[in-house]
Amino acid sequence: MREFDLIVGIHSIAEAIICRPDAVRKIIATNDGLRDFRKKTRLDKELKTFDIKIVNSHDLQKTAEQFYKELDLSFQRVPSQIFMVIDSIETYDLAWLYDEIDSKERVKILCLDQVTDVHNAAAIMRTAAFYGVDCVVTGAKGHFGTGPSFARIASGAIEHVKVVICSSLPKALTKLIEKDVTVIGFSEHASEEGEGIDTKGSVALVLGAEDVGMSNAVSRVVKHRVAIKPLGQIKSLNVSVAGAIAMERWLK
Repeated sequence: MREFDLIVGIHSIAEAIICRPDAVRKIIATNDGLRDFRKKTRLDKELKTFDIKIVNSHDLQKTAEQFYKELDLSFQRVPSQIFMVIDSIETYDLAWLYDEIDSKERVKILCLDQVTDVHNAAAIMRTAAFYGVDCVVTGAKGHFGTGPSFARIASGAIEHVKVVICSSLPKALTKLIEKDVTVIGFSEHASEEGEGIDTKGSVALVLGAEDVGMSNAVSRVVKHRVAIKPLGQIKSLNVSVAGAIAMERWLK
């Protein structure tokens, strides 16, 4: 696990300041970038407690590039002329999730089966925060990662939805079913449309990879395999859009 992360994007930086102020190491910005950030977030009081380094536009990008290199990430130009260096977000294990299920009346879970595209994963995370999802479960292998691009697209959602890492998603889902969690997997090839599924208790929605959907190992263990039926000529959806429809229908 990395010791620190970079956060870019005004909304993502603002959420980190509000939710994890003690984790913030440094904010680097141009005068214009900091002025724009203050105007859009109204966090003047909170900003007074942080180490803020003011640089020119060229130096901001060069400094960011150095951090990207240290994190072994491909550099992408920083938007909004501001970025944050922060302690890496905490991830959780299955023991934490099982305790949550045992202690709460309803836990809302989203499971990602080899969803590796950062843009899709971040969009899913943002929607998950909108719908009050408690956690996103993903396998250690094929994890999407939470770098600067993820932070920008997720728009602060990572501060509100916990990430649970497991060694085997099929085994984790089997255990969730044993704990009476309603597990619903989504596939365009499924025959079930999801009518009448009891979602009053804890629910886990399973979304598969962008190109092949759920893996066979995961598909075999999910209790309900549901298709979101098309109304037009296009028969499939981007995984982040499918996830949004699924959350609207089964996690409300």
